[in-house]
Amino acid sequence: MTDLTTLLEVGGPVAALGGGAAYTRAKHPGAYWSAVGLPISTARLLSSYGSVMEACGLTVTPSRLRVLAVKATTRGEVRPVPPRRGIIRPTTTGLRLRLRLAPGQEPADVAASAERLRHAWGVHAVYVTTVKPGVVDLRLVGYDVLRKVRMPRKTEGGFLQVPVALREDATPFVRDYRAVPHGLSLGATLSGKSMYLRHLVTGLAPQSVALVGIDCKRGVELAPFAPRLSALATDPEQAAELLPALIKEMEDRYDLIKARQGIAPGTPDEEITSDIWGLPEQQRPVPVVLFVDEVAELFLVATKKEEERRDEMVTQLIRLAQLGRAAGIYLEVCGQRFGAELGKGATMLRAQLTGRVCHRVNDEASAKMALGDIAPEAVSAACAIPAERPGLAVAGDTSGGWSRIRTPYLSLADAAETCRASAHMVPDLPALKPFRPSVPAQPVESPAPAVKPRPVTG
Repeated sequence: MTDLTTLLEVGGPVAALGGGAAYTRAKHPGAYWSAVGLPISTARLLSSYGSVMEACGLTVTPSRLRVLAVKATTRGEVRPVPPRRGIIRPTTTGLRLRLRLAPGQEPADVAASAERLRHAWGVHAVYVTTVKPGVVDLRLVGYDVLRKVRMPRKTEGGFLQVPVALREDATPFVRDYRAVPHGLSLGATLSGKSMYLRHLVTGLAPQSVALVGIDCKRGVELAPFAPRLSALATDPEQAAELLPALIKEMEDRYDLIKARQGIAPGTPDEEITSDIWGLPEQQRPVPVVLFVDEVAELFLVATKKEEERRDEMVTQLIRLAQLGRAAGIYLEVCGQRFGAELGKGATMLRAQLTGRVCHRVNDEASAKMALGDIAPEAVSAACAIPAERPGLAVAGDTSGGWSRIRTPYLSLADAAETCRASAHMVPDLPALKPFRPSVPAQPVESPAPAVKPRPVTG
């Protein structure tokens, strides 16, 4: 009876401690990793580094000099040599360490063993990046950072750079318009595509950039950002008038570059390799970012007259995508589907959109539209996105690299408030003034009536 009482007295706190740890791991994985996961994984790594590397085939035969030194000093067994390990650097989401590869090894050898290393050291994932020839960086992620997205504290981007999402390796995904001028974002309804667009708009709002929108859903997506927009078209008819104005703005900027650099006035725009960033700062026009939401609405036609208008708009979009970068005009095209079935010019336009972001889609063909020319495994990853994780997407570019990302939640009210606070940043572009959206006046709350003192009665 005494032993049973003692067991119950000891088992109660242990069970409570175990239950608390399980709850913390499920609800607060970051805190659990810092308190429990980090020490355990570090101990595993330090105690088993050599044996794990040997089991993964990441060791090489030691040099003759090393063999002679071991036999002369310890007379012990000469073991294969693993990559030289650097200092372990803990982070809020995992561990980082640098490896100097042994002679004859390459980064692909370490990357091929990433899954084995993950299980051996008890972490969620292992990612390998090349630092320089012979040196790789291992990033060990302790838990699923995409389950509940928390952006790193230091995520401030530079000019035309927006930290819009979190990668699966716990690094921020930055949309850099200088490096990747034009992008395509696809996703089904409730996939998180609109959230991605909100982050882009709010990230660019405080910068000296002209924001232009084409939203053929009567403006329901972009109209809340009207105080910060330089132009907004809410139907195909308005878009057909706005796009020629952007083409004219682009041509005027090319004329400015020609005049500054002494290029002959008759030189075709396609042969001008310089851009607005070579102009003096006081003469440099502000960049323009064009957001096109539900691009398929620009392609759909019902009559012969609408078909002619469609062909003209598509041609103008293709011209902006081909020539706009040098003039500081960038495109962000969004839609649920985008491919050759939309009509003439769709495939040509898609080929000019370097950056690709594919959220959850309804069919494999839609994923192939965005990622098929990047990597087959990226298509499979996009098709596996579950519906209960809105904002999860596969991001890549035409260089072949891709990764999973997830956009954090941002309410429409907060995004609209950011745009209202940045309304003074709208640049003066005469060509876009006719298309400036009207901003309704904010209702002024009447002050609360003053409370009159009540007489004291005896």
